[in-house]
Amino acid sequence: MPDVSTLNVLLYGEHIGTITYVGGERTLFAFTDAYIKDAQRPLLSLGFKDAFGELITEFAPTKVKLLPWFSNLLPEGHLRKYLAERARVNQTREFFLLWVLGRDLPGAVTVQPADGEAWPPEAHDGHDRTTENPRTNALRFSLAGVQLKFSAMEGARGGLTIPVRGVGGDWIVKLPSREFEGVPENEFSMMTLARLTGMDVPAIQLIDINAIGNLPEGANLRGTQAFAIQRFDRLASGPVHIEDFAQIFGLYPDDKYKKATMRRIAHVIGAEGQDADIAEFVRRLVFNALIGNADMHLKNWSLIYPDKRSAAIAPAYDFVSTTPYIKDETSALKVSRSARFDEFTMDELAHMAGKARLPEKLVLDTAAETVALFHQHWKAEAKNLPLTKAVIAAIEHQLKIVPLATNTDKA
Repeated sequence: MPDVSTLNVLLYGEHIGTITYVGGERTLFAFTDAYIKDAQRPLLSLGFKDAFGELITEFAPTKVKLLPWFSNLLPEGHLRKYLAERARVNQTREFFLLWVLGRDLPGAVTVQPADGEAWPPEAHDGHDRTTENPRTNALRFSLAGVQLKFSAMEGARGGLTIPVRGVGGDWIVKLPSREFEGVPENEFSMMTLARLTGMDVPAIQLIDINAIGNLPEGANLRGTQAFAIQRFDRLASGPVHIEDFAQIFGLYPDDKYKKATMRRIAHVIGAEGQDADIAEFVRRLVFNALIGNADMHLKNWSLIYPDKRSAAIAPAYDFVSTTPYIKDETSALKVSRSARFDEFTMDELAHMAGKARLPEKLVLDTAAETVALFHQHWKAEAKNLPLTKAVIAAIEHQLKIVPLATNTDKA
């Protein structure tokens, strides 16, 4: 018989499901009967609703990877490798990685071993079979994404501290890039401009690296400052549930650039949210085209559930002008018919609005307003923000090639 291990899935601290490892790298997810029968249950995901709005309760087993919704809770790239090495878990074995990181996940979900189960011997990666609990030295939080970023707590003197163990904090600290210069300063500047242009932006700050406690060793950082953003899924009253659009669409992180369009995201926001959510979506769509952010993939758009059941567009995050680092003429996803920046027009937005069943006037009026506000604040702030000459030049170039930047007439 294979060794069986079970993780309990909790939402707002209430047990709603289980993920069971049945051996052979296979896992099974199931909701609890109590959650299924609860007519007023808090929403885990729009992706777990069928075409009639009913809860999906049957899931096929998965191998090595978890179901896409849970797989998207885990970090990617350098961050996954770093945390997996600290926990001595093979980074591809997602059940055990979630076991280690499940105490501080995005949103209001936590995952913990059922009935206090002991860490199973088969969880080791084969290189280190010491009897010491590998979770003791693991940084126990999971923030989806590729960049080295960590949950942190604010200190009494204004610095931020990355916890060595236990649950993380109320801020996300994003360390300097290993490859590119000035990324934290870039993100701080773009998020500042986004707020000035009317978007919902959490509290942000640039912080000196030496003001961060428990900074990971061996990070090979290129820069002296980090970008910090306050977590909008953490309030004094408790966690707030969120999910990204890769989770909503049931896609693995590797597919975050595929199988979807901005139009499809817009359709969900229009169906689930209010006019204010649609306007916020359009502002971000236009803004990121103007700054040359070619990396607005599915995981950079999220919904939030303030009342545990109704969806709204989550606050903004991950706005970076990427074209100064990697020349790109297209956005991560098509708007409606095209992903090309030089084809991003009012007509393209009108087409998106029609296909996504959004009010066309609201979409076009919001786009025109966003362009006007961007020009106003870019002209006033570009030289005051901590931007390199290369970033400024790239955005100036972007404003020349994006048709929407110079012509907001539909025709």
